Amino acid sequence: MTSQQPVIIAGGGIGGLAAALALVRQGFSVKVLEQAPQIGEIGAGIQLGPNAFHAFDALGVGEKARGRAVYTDEMVMHDALDETLVGRIPTGEAFRARFGNPYAVIHRVDVHLSLLEGAQETGRVEFLTGTHVERVEQDDKGVTVYDQHGNAHHGIALIGADGVKSVVRRQFVGDPPRVSGHVVYRAVVDRKDFPEDLQWNAASIWVGPNCHLVHYPLRGGEQYNVVVTFHSRDKEEWGVTEGSPEEVQSYFQGICPKARQLIELPKSWKRWATADREPIDTWSFGRVTLLGDAAHPTLQYLAQGACMALEDAVTLGEALRVNGNDFVKAFALYQRSRVARTARIVLSAREMGRIFHAKGVERLVRNELWKGRSPERFYDAMEWLYGWNADNCLVKD
Repeated sequence: MTSQQPVIIAGGGIGGLAAALALVRQGFSVKVLEQAPQIGEIGAGIQLGPNAFHAFDALGVGEKARGRAVYTDEMVMHDALDETLVGRIPTGEAFRARFGNPYAVIHRVDVHLSLLEGAQETGRVEFLTGTHVERVEQDDKGVTVYDQHGNAHHGIALIGADGVKSVVRRQFVGDPPRVSGHVVYRAVVDRKDFPEDLQWNAASIWVGPNCHLVHYPLRGGEQYNVVVTFHSRDKEEWGVTEGSPEEVQSYFQGICPKARQLIELPKSWKRWATADREPIDTWSFGRVTLLGDAAHPTLQYLAQGACMALEDAVTLGEALRVNGNDFVKAFALYQRSRVARTARIVLSAREMGRIFHAKGVERLVRNELWKGRSPERFYDAMEWLYGWNADNCLVKD
């Protein structure tokens, strides 16, 4: 194995950059192949559980990320039909004491920037933009990645962090996506345009029949993230397009006026037709492995997509450390450590979508389920999710 050769990462998003940081910390140089013309991130806000902050700390960018996040006082759920409070989970001191880190919301761009700055500061990460991975070859010494120009990139291993439509996954797994039929509209609204009676320092959700709405502050409260989700009446194809205010309006007819304000705010919407994939138990193939959405694309209902990519990166680094940087062994341990947890996220997110969108008697059951529940009981239920950290991330064989 020639240590001069880099580890190649397909994809310069959140997962790819997190993986780059983890690899540099194990002494490797990294070459990131990104198909976009520049390294960047699109999207709107995302939520960060304590597990994400544990990962940022392990990757050495904890302070950068903390400085850009907004720390919420609570998570709160209301019924979108009649405004009743379904559940409230405080995320203050008791929450931090329990899980060792806060709950926060942040612009996706700011997560990416924190990781990018960390990667650039190492001086060990090379970025090639406008580079689309076409196929991969490997032998027992390394990998060769071919791009759309026919260029060959040689490395000691490949991390496929190339997202929900991963080319690396297509070559090695070849499974189809599972289009959910759920459509997500996302927008960011300036504070001056956001209703005062909804300017809560909370990750807030309004749950309705076959739909829900989310809002929370971003960037020090100067902006608000607005997300609406509905079950499409049309057959959807996986992808992102420009949205139409008229379409959004058509799906939220029975919603209470307070929540309806949200869908009248944005000047422009981005429309995501969402999909996940069935969980798989094999995503490491010799010197090639998958990470983040390439390994376990999930629906958004647990707000854990980015968090799982960060966890993956830390776990990968730890697997290399305990295996003396033997990639084949490390990739196998990384996979064993992540398969069940990430599959639980994918399957739980589907179920949470059903709970959010309950109607009829199911809606009544949901509302009864969480009524009057103490913060401690909520925290107990979240332990499996937020109790993750770099010290417990590897399975014990």
